[in-house]
Amino acid sequence: MLRKLRIIAATIFFALITLLFLDFTGTLHAWFGWLAKIQFLPAVLAMNVVVVILLVALTLLFGRVYCSVICPLGVMQDVIAWMGKRGKKNPYSYSAAKSYLRYGVLALFVVAMVAGLSSIAILVAPYSAFGRIAQNLFAPIYAWGNNLLAFFAERAESYAFYSTDVVIGSIGTFAVAAVTFIIVAVLAWRNGRTYCNTICPVGTVLGALSRFSLLKPVIDTEKCINCNICAKNCKAACIDIPNHAIDYSRCVTCMNCIEKCPKNAISYTRRSAVKPAEAKPAAETNAARRNFIIGAGLVAAEAVRAQEMRGDGGYAVILDKQAPNRENPLTPPGSKSIRNLTTHCTGCQLCVSVCPTKVLRPSADLKYFMQPTMSYENGYCRPECNKCSQVCPAGAIKPITVAEKSSIQIGHAVWVAKNCIVIADDVDCGNCERHCPTKAITMVPLEPANPKSRLIPTVNDALCIGCGACENLCPSRPFSAIYVKGYQSHLRN
Repeated sequence: MLRKLRIIAATIFFALITLLFLDFTGTLHAWFGWLAKIQFLPAVLAMNVVVVILLVALTLLFGRVYCSVICPLGVMQDVIAWMGKRGKKNPYSYSAAKSYLRYGVLALFVVAMVAGLSSIAILVAPYSAFGRIAQNLFAPIYAWGNNLLAFFAERAESYAFYSTDVVIGSIGTFAVAAVTFIIVAVLAWRNGRTYCNTICPVGTVLGALSRFSLLKPVIDTEKCINCNICAKNCKAACIDIPNHAIDYSRCVTCMNCIEKCPKNAISYTRRSAVKPAEAKPAAETNAARRNFIIGAGLVAAEAVRAQEMRGDGGYAVILDKQAPNRENPLTPPGSKSIRNLTTHCTGCQLCVSVCPTKVLRPSADLKYFMQPTMSYENGYCRPECNKCSQVCPAGAIKPITVAEKSSIQIGHAVWVAKNCIVIADDVDCGNCERHCPTKAITMVPLEPANPKSRLIPTVNDALCIGCGACENLCPSRPFSAIYVKGYQSHLRN
């Protein structure tokens, strides 16, 4: 019964967290956005003391329930392990802990975070890794499926579905997500929870706490017949039957051992409630060796949207817009500053997944790798939208209202004369002025003394909020004649 309850709870958590990354409408976040905020590392970075205390208390009471129910990467490993071992009887075996590797990875993770190298540290963070997998691998498949339904619905004169753009924001982040998925999948397919118990820093921290948990699987030595069935069904490889010992730092409380034991010799109870085992000589155990495939592909590439070339009336090719070379990366309103974003961001891509205009994308810059940055080739940051600030679980983007967003300056527009069609083609335009939501752009004569002079834009930096409407809607190609220069620290009007 305990195992079934755990599976039901894990299935619900996993499905809802995955849908947070797949739901391009953003409606689920209003109901289930809290599931992202109770993940361990985001809660620590957001300094969400209540959540951290609750997770610690949960571990001290019940063991590593977080890893088997709440953590989406952990549940994904269970699904893959089940597929890999389906039809195989007693597929696992005990293996000694790789403590040097576990605590070594944890130490490197902490050092990297403290040193400001979070883009490297978050490669092994479980929630962040799953978020990148969901956003870069699962979301495109989900969107293509939705578009297929929209195609048939349209022909049936139904508007139950509508098509959406399928965008790969960053080739580098896609490569990291793909490599991470392959590593985790191979380890889970072969040996169950290997990633959790040898690489994951959150698993190592919670494992240290779970040694002291009140409730845990306990072996009754009087009932145990040393059949080894429990060890052969333990996906954490932590049950040492010859010594009647369970390594609670690796046990993820999956309850497999309790259900499989033919003599009911294992129970989920207080450790002191069962008579301790008498000392036995250590027996040599042939532990199964694990093969580790550890690495991450870091490809520094500019974010490129794969799409077909468009034509103007079938005659002239319209070039795609290209992002300008910005001195500072543009960070979303609510992030406060580049430093705040890089300090707290876990690179989970949740903000990227909910951005309706696809302005947010993972950075390809190694200094800010996989953290969100803004680019206006495909759209602009609409003043009435604050979705990214509402879903960030780590405090990298603070919650803001729509009214607050309209007063936050993330940068200001800069006019580039050589790119402007008024100068280059001697034609009237004014597109940037017409679409500026804050009226920060005014058209003035190119030649003040000439009453018939063409008009060019001038920018009032005090009114500009850096939304990018002017940059996005500028007709100049491939580079806009006006672009947003980002601020390191955001200002308020």
